[in-house]
Order: sequence, then C-alpha cells, then structure tokens
Amino acid sequence: MNSVKQYLKFVKPYTWQIIGTILIGILKFGIPLLIPLILKYVIDNIIGGEMATDEKLSNLFWLMGISFGVFLILRPPIEYARQYLAQWTSSKILYDIRDMLFDHLQRLSLKYYSNTKTGEVISRVINDVEQTKNFVVTGLMNLWLDLFTILIALTIMMTMNVKLTLVSIILFPFYGFAVKYFYSRLRSLTRDRSQALAEVQGHLHERVQGIPVTRSFALEDYEQKEFQEKNGNFLTKAIDHSKWNAKTFAVTNTITDLAPLIVITFAAYQVIQGSLTIGTMVAFVAYLDQVYNPLRRLINSSTVLTQSIASIDRVFELVDEPYDIKDKTDAVKLNRVAGHVTFENVSFSYDEADGSVLKNINLEIDNGETIAFVGMSGGGKSTLISLIPRFYDVTGGSIKVDGHDIKDVKQRSLRDNIGMVLQDNILFSESIATNIRMGKPTASDEEVRQAAIAANAHEFIESLPLKYDTLVGERGVKLSGGQQQRIAIARVFLKNPPILIFDEATSALDLESEQNIQITMEKLASERTTFIVAHRLATITYADRIVLVEEGVIKEEGTHDELMAKKGYYYDLYQIQHLDN
Repeated sequence: MNSVKQYLKFVKPYTWQIIGTILIGILKFGIPLLIPLILKYVIDNIIGGEMATDEKLSNLFWLMGISFGVFLILRPPIEYARQYLAQWTSSKILYDIRDMLFDHLQRLSLKYYSNTKTGEVISRVINDVEQTKNFVVTGLMNLWLDLFTILIALTIMMTMNVKLTLVSIILFPFYGFAVKYFYSRLRSLTRDRSQALAEVQGHLHERVQGIPVTRSFALEDYEQKEFQEKNGNFLTKAIDHSKWNAKTFAVTNTITDLAPLIVITFAAYQVIQGSLTIGTMVAFVAYLDQVYNPLRRLINSSTVLTQSIASIDRVFELVDEPYDIKDKTDAVKLNRVAGHVTFENVSFSYDEADGSVLKNINLEIDNGETIAFVGMSGGGKSTLISLIPRFYDVTGGSIKVDGHDIKDVKQRSLRDNIGMVLQDNILFSESIATNIRMGKPTASDEEVRQAAIAANAHEFIESLPLKYDTLVGERGVKLSGGQQQRIAIARVFLKNPPILIFDEATSALDLESEQNIQITMEKLASERTTFIVAHRLATITYADRIVLVEEGVIKEEGTHDELMAKKGYYYDLYQIQHLDN
C-alpha cells in the first residue's frame, strides 16, 4: 500500500476541503433520514391518534409544510455545494498529479523512453490518473458519508426498538466475509486489465504513427491480426474481471435482499403480538433502505476503490521510475561558456551485458573549432555526441566544458549552452513561429523573423498563406524535409548557443536541399564550437578536424587533406563514396 501513502501526499493539501465535503454530505444524507420518522408520526400520532379530524388535518398540513420547506429550500443548495466541492477537490488533486507526472517525464532519461512505448506512458498519465479520482470521491468522501448515514440510521432505530435493530444488522458479518474474500483477487484482476489496456494503447499509438509503412507494404491484414491479438488479450482480461465482479455483486446483493425479509417477518410478529406499533414497523422497513442502500454503496465502493488502487499502483510505478541522469546536490550553474570541450578516457556502455560502445576516447576541442565524426554505421559517433549534453552519462572517464566536468554542473545550464540539429528533428503540431520560438520562448516576433532569415527559412515561410502562423502538422508533416531542417536550424540561431551539434542533419535530404542546408549550417557554425556527425564525407571536408570512429575507438584524426594523404581508413571510405557518386 506504499503507492496509496504516496497518493495521500497529494490529498493532504486539500484536507479541509474534504472534511467540508463530508460535513455538508452528512447534512445532505441526514435530511432524508427524517422521512421514516415523519411516516411513523403520521401513522401512529395523526392517523391513529385520538384527535378530531380538523386537528389531525391541521397537524398534518403543518408537518408536511415544514417538511416541504426543508426539502425545497434547504436541501438543493446543500446538494449543489457538496457536488461542486467534491468535484473541485478531486479535479485539483488530479491536476497536481498530472502536473507532477509531466515534470517527472521530462526528467527521465532517453534510455527509459527507448525501452517504453509512448502509448503506455500516455495511458498511465491519462487513464490511470483519471481512475484515481474515484479514490478521492468514493474512498475519502462517499465512503465516510455512507458510514455516517448507517450509524445515524442505526442510532435512530435503536431509540425505537433495540431488538428489531439487532435483527436488522444480523447479516452485517456476511458482508465482511464477502469483501475480504472477493476484493483481494479483484485488485489483481484490475491491474491485469489496466496493463492490457495500456498495451492496446501503446500498440495503437505506434501503428497510427506507422500508417505510411502499413500502406506502402500492404500490411493491413497482417496489422489487423496483430491488433486483434492485443485487443483479444484485453477482452480476456476484461471478461475475467467482469466475472469476478459479477460474483461479488451476486453475493452481496443477495445478502442485501434477504435483510428486509428477516426484518419484516420479525416486525410483523411483534405487531401481531401487540409489542410494536404499525408506524414503528413501517418506519423500520423504511430505515432498512437508509441502512442497506448505503451498505450496498459501500460494497460497490469496494469495487471502485479496488480499481482505483490498482490504477494508483500503476501511476506510482511510473513516479518511482528512477532518474538515470541526476544533478549532484552541490552541482553549480554553468554560465555562458567559451566552448572548450575535452574528452578524457571516455568509455560508455548502454548496458553492462552488451559491452562498451565507446572505449578510452581522448579528444580536446578548442573554442570555435569544427570537429566532424565519421565512420561506418554503429561505430559510436552519435553515441559520442549524445554524451556532451548528458543525454547519457559516461561510464568511464570524463567530459569537460571550459574545464568543468559536466557531471558537476546543472544539466539545464549545460544544455542552455548547446544547440542541436538532428536528422529527424521533432516539430510540434503548432505554428512555425511557435516551433522556432522553442529556441528562446521569450523571443519577440522580430527575433523569430531574424532567426528565420539567418536560417534561409524566411522566404519559404512568407510564401505560405498564413506565413509564420502556419500550422506544421504532427512532427512537421506539412513541410518538406528541407523546410523542417531550416525551421530546426532557425530555432538554434534564435537560441544562439556557443556549442553546436549536428547529427546527420542533412543525410535524409536530396542533393539540392542538402547543399542549401549545408551553407546555412556553415553560417551557423561560424565562431562556435561545432560537432558534426556526417554520413556523406563530401559535406565535412571543410571541418577543422575529422575524427574517424570505428567500433568505439578513434582510428584516425586530422584534416581532410591530411587523412587523404595518409591513405588509411578515411581515404578508403572517401574513395568508396566517391565511386558511388
């Protein structure tokens, strides 16, 4: 139940609102408890009383007039206040949890996302968090209201007839046995069902994004079978859950239905014997509804709470996911740097079992120098540059920026000094201006425009009907590859960092687009420390230094002319590409 304790930390700031909801709710549920007493009084004292007809009618009208006033004037605002306060409080708690989760998700490392489906993460943040709302409304509010209603009703019944009250609660122990027997299993089944639903969502999210692949390979029938398998698994889990739930309700409702029969039998016996008035009997039968309906709701609440706790478990499994990359407690803020970067005996492995991806890398890069990393795919180039902004932490050695070990500085301040342009830059489905402004959220419209001009993007943006307000679609689907890259470069221009990283930034473009982007990249790299990972060697011949990385180690290092003259690995690779061209 550790997850419940964690959840209650989010509930604690709203303790007084919950208490207020319960107190208002006691009034709401307490008012209907007057009806059986009114019924008893009307039967025994007015209808069966020894008064004149006029006096009986007068008493009846006064009594019912006051009752109508209570139910018409007093109860509606109480009902409104309780409903509003309950929903406001629970919604605020869910808001706080989702807010915390989003912050948590932004801090998790790329390693976590490489091992987890996006749809599953979304399912926990949306569906599971929403399910926990029932824990607040049902478990922390309604449950107490139903308990108070039962206690008040039983107290009134005890004042009327002790024996009949004891007969009324004779079946209570059976409820306890039913709850204990059924609900431990129900919690496990609920978790299984939630996980199966998350798998369906994860699969669906992935396949919706991959629709072009499905269409191009005519995989509709295959994908339908794959989805049916995931959907079928969820159906099986849902039916298992429903079966157990149905058994629970069958048993508990049977107990609830038997209770009135027992009371009616015993009460009728007492009336016949003359030890109980008809009004008291009628009131008792009416109070049975006030006792057993809340009790039935309590049983239903147990089901809801079980489902909610299972969702709470899943939410806090995500919350408890550890951060692979953490700031030290004494980490310092890194101010704007000059751009001197040093790799000292750097080694790295994604997983110890998989062995090292990088081994004893030693490099020193001066301020403003342009370094290009080349080599065959899988050699470790992209991994090497991903260590600079601490997307992953080195497993051996150190990386220093202006003499500061990057593990000793705050991550955010480090990344504030770095601008990245990737092969697959993510554009958000908002306007072009918003996407460029990611480089500097506080930038003015003129600053955004100047960044676009610097990135050679202004001309094509101005040709669009809505210009900078044009929505780019999910992942920038409405723009060409070259246009997407220019937007990505524009936001780096806007950020104006001292260190740049280009990771295969032009490899997915056609030759003309590549040449245009290349010019823009060289302009951006001017007087900045720049790291380039390139597949096509012809695009990096201008670099101050070229580093060839193979199998996680540096094989060669030098200028283009030096490496060509050396006629080693780089020369062979360049010749192969030249022949291909």
